[in-house]
Order: sequence, then structure tokens, then C-alpha cells
Amino acid sequence: MTTEMTATPTRREPELLGQTVVVIGGSAGIGLETARRARAERADVVLVARNPERLEEAARDVEARSTAAFDATDPGALKRFFEDLPDPIDHVMVTGPGPRYGPPLLEMDSDEVRRALSDHVMLPLEVARNAAGKMRPGGTLIFMGGTTTRRISRELGIIAAATAALPPFAAALALELAPVRVNLIAAGFVDTPLAASFFPGTEDLDKRREELRATLPIQRVVGPADVAALAVHLMTNTAITGATYDIDGGQQFVAS
Repeated sequence: MTTEMTATPTRREPELLGQTVVVIGGSAGIGLETARRARAERADVVLVARNPERLEEAARDVEARSTAAFDATDPGALKRFFEDLPDPIDHVMVTGPGPRYGPPLLEMDSDEVRRALSDHVMLPLEVARNAAGKMRPGGTLIFMGGTTTRRISRELGIIAAATAALPPFAAALALELAPVRVNLIAAGFVDTPLAASFFPGTEDLDKRREELRATLPIQRVVGPADVAALAVHLMTNTAITGATYDIDGGQQFVAS
């Protein structure tokens, strides 16, 4: 006599069910893809971006609970946004500001240096300051940094120094805001509209993609969905705080 055993498929519960995710810079690229992934895990999503038209389109895409169109680098507007936001919230992801390429160091005046350094730190700091009181314990603040700027070069100038400040900044915030968690995603080249804007034309962008496919250990270009997957993992894994996660396909280890 034989007994047949039939495997019963297990249903996985959505990991963000009943939680609220705020994405600042959520109308395109990494932010929008993170919002999509959070919605797939049944989170309520709040999108923030500067461009009202693009934001409205993104909101329809992910069925956002609400949106707010303003410049997040404006401290007053950011403060009003969080004051008006119903609490509690669970996770906040900030995808900007992007890299600010400028002149060589010795050609920068004091104000340019201050802006370049503060832009990378002040937005996360203002977000943390305003969001912390509305967040549930164990929730997450996620910020974006970079890996390619760890290579010092004349072309990158001040960016390497600005980016280097973020990992210890995130770790210090993790201690101050506990039990709210704080983590940093350090990305290399990610194939987004923002990345494309740094190239003079389509041919230049395509050439860069081909270079990366040929040199990266993963043999493909990192996309916004890759970063979104990491972001949602950081939201759901409550053991992670104060950490910096590189996601560049191994770009920093090979000549590029």
C-alpha cells in the first residue's frame, strides 16, 4: 500500500500589510519602483515629489493613499508636510538629492562647498527630525548614498567627501532615533531617468550600459527594481539598523 502525499502550497502573507510607507522622490526611478514594491506587499503609500504632473501619474500607477508636491529641500515645506501627515507612519524612504557635480575643488567658493556638503546631510537630517515623532517603533528611515564616488578623481571633486559623510551620519541617527531604525543604501550606476540626464545623448548612455555589462561581475546593469527590493527588505527586517548596504553590481571593485 502506498500513501501519496500532496504538498499544500503555503500562502505568504504580505510583509507590509497595514503599514504606511512615505517615499520622498517617489514620482520616478528608484522612488517609484520602491512604491510599487511596497504596494505589492500591501502597504499604503504616500508619494512626495516636486513635479505635480509626474507625481499625479505615479500616484495612479501605485494607487497612492495621498501625494504632496513640493521641494523637499525646503525645510519649511518639509516640516508642514509631516505636521499635516496623519500618523502613525512606518517607513520613510528618501531618494534624493542626487549628486551635485561642480567645478574642481580649488575653483569652488565657500558657499558652493557648503551647499555640496550640506545637501547630502541636511535633507536626511530634516526628514529625521520631522518624521521621528510620527513613526512606529521598529519603523525605518532609508536614505540614498553612492558607491562610485568613493573613488577619488578630479572629475568627482567634492562629491566623494559629501558621500563619505553619510554612513556615519546614518549610524549616529540610528542610535539617536532607536527604536526607529535608520539605514543607508549606497548605489552605483542605476539605470534611471536621473542617471540618463548626466549623459549628453542616447548613444553615450547606451555606451555606458554596454561598458557595465562587459565589466560588472553580475554582467548586467543595476536597475531601480534592484534597489527597491533592497529598500523593502530593510523595511521588513527589523534586525537591521545603522547599516550601509552597497548595491552596484560590484562596480567599485572593477575598473570602470
